[in-house]
Amino acid sequence: MATKKHLGTITILVKDRHANSPDVNKVLSEQGGLVMARLGVNVQPLCANNCYGLITVAAEGTAKEIKELTKKLNSLYGIVAKSLIITE
Repeated sequence: MATKKHLGTITILVKDRHANSPDVNKVLSEQGGLVMARLGVNVQPLCANNCYGLITVAAEGTAKEIKELTKKLNSLYGIVAKSLIITE
């Protein structure tokens, strides 16, 4: 029997986005099969140093895969990630 796929979102707060975004991008690229789309928002457009960033990821995968990706993102320095998994 096939494992059930779910739709979900992962919202990621990136502290000091200039320093920490490369690590987030690496993790998302490694898990590219789960990522359907992503949107990055510059929440402090006039900020020059230690700026926050916000990334929303639309994902499709098993609940376990989405949770594991969220956990991996949370293990990164300066990152807070929360996921929402949609089920029928």
